[in-house]
This record gives sequence, structure tokens and C-alpha cells, in this order.
Amino acid sequence: MAKLVVMYKTPKDPAAFDAHYFGKHVPLAKKIPGTRKYEVSRGQISAPNGPAPYHLIATLQFDDPAALQRALASPEGQAAAADVQTFATGGVDMYLFDDREV
Repeated sequence: MAKLVVMYKTPKDPAAFDAHYFGKHVPLAKKIPGTRKYEVSRGQISAPNGPAPYHLIATLQFDDPAALQRALASPEGQAAAADVQTFATGGVDMYLFDDREV
């Protein structure tokens, strides 16, 4: 299963971030073709040594890396990517990878 992990750093206005993210961005992202699962973190994000600099982490799952690449290149994927720049005022880290169960 291929995954896209999007780690949103703490925004300037967390309430405005949440309103935009759940009101506009989630509906956009849910239209990305080939998405098998879409999860977001709930509550505070911590590291083993204390608070982490992230406000929200989203994980999207796809069948394989090719499906993930097609999803990102789709008009829906491009629209969701463009939207990130409108609300992620704290910055964002994105990671793409294929995983396997061990």
C-alpha cells in the first residue's frame, strides 16, 4: 500500500486552519481518485520527548506508488495541493512511500 503523509505545522490561527481544513480541504481531498483511505490525527501530536511542532497529520492510502502518482497528477490532486498553500500558514511536510507489513 502506498501512502501520502501530510504533516501540517502549527498554523498562525489554529481555529481558522481547522475551519478551512475540514470545511474546504477535506471535501477536495476526498475527491482525489484512487484514494483508499483518508485519516487525520485527533488531539495533540506528541513526540517521545514532548510536544511536536505539528497541528495535524493526514495519511492517505493508495493501492501502489503508481496509483499515488496518478492521484497527485489528477485535476483533483492538483486542486487539493494548490489549496494547501491557502491555509497551511505554519508550513507543511509531505512524504510519499510504499509500505509493507512485516
